Amino acid sequence: MSPPNESAHSPFKGIALFTPGGDLVYCIDADKQARWHLNLCAALQEVLGLPEPPHFLVPCYTATVDRWIDQRHQHVQTIGEISPLVARFAPLLNVIFETPDLTWRTTVLPGGVCDPLVLSSYRSQFPQLWQNHDLLLHYQVATNPVRLSTKATLADAIAPEAQGYVLRLFISGNNLATERTLHNLHRLLEECLQQPYTLKVIDVRQHPDMAEADQISATPTLLKAYPLPVRRIVGSLENAEQLQGLFENQNNDWETK
Repeated sequence: MSPPNESAHSPFKGIALFTPGGDLVYCIDADKQARWHLNLCAALQEVLGLPEPPHFLVPCYTATVDRWIDQRHQHVQTIGEISPLVARFAPLLNVIFETPDLTWRTTVLPGGVCDPLVLSSYRSQFPQLWQNHDLLLHYQVATNPVRLSTKATLADAIAPEAQGYVLRLFISGNNLATERTLHNLHRLLEECLQQPYTLKVIDVRQHPDMAEADQISATPTLLKAYPLPVRRIVGSLENAEQLQGLFENQNNDWETK
């Protein structure tokens, strides 16, 4: 536990969820109403295109920080607990949660739950989790939190005021045409968008299940998954006006070929 610090920020609870590859999604809840692990799993599912929320990451790859006011002495107290599997990220968490003097307490993991052989058994189903995407995602906590089920998505629960887009580009193989598509799309997105975005590239040959889930019938297809409504462009991704239409307030999905 850190020493009392009257100049620290207001009470809050922070939850962090890592992937085996080192990606991080976290939330800061000033109301301290929920632990939010299900929400963070759903966020990883959406951003990384996982087949289902990776609940097996909890508690093996988690960290929590709790700050409260000691009513007796009117001092602010802070305590942080971190799984030994992600203890090396404590300095990063101190930056994120603005707890520079915090010494994290290593949690005792339940026997067998975080066994390396057990965790590695998920690798074939969730290969994205073992890749490092340099992902640092702040999950915005809504005033009235949405209770997630295992089938909920980030779009169902993200705070209404949150900004940014979640995009998926479906391609077929790694070739010159794909390279040209990626180059043009990156250029157009930088020109068209004034808000941050996350772009996930999905090869339908390697992930046919994900293509089927999003009803992808041809490539390339650019799909806007969030904010709703879901829209898509099928075919050429070289026209700035067509791409801009993907982000306009229209009633129906549309396609260009």
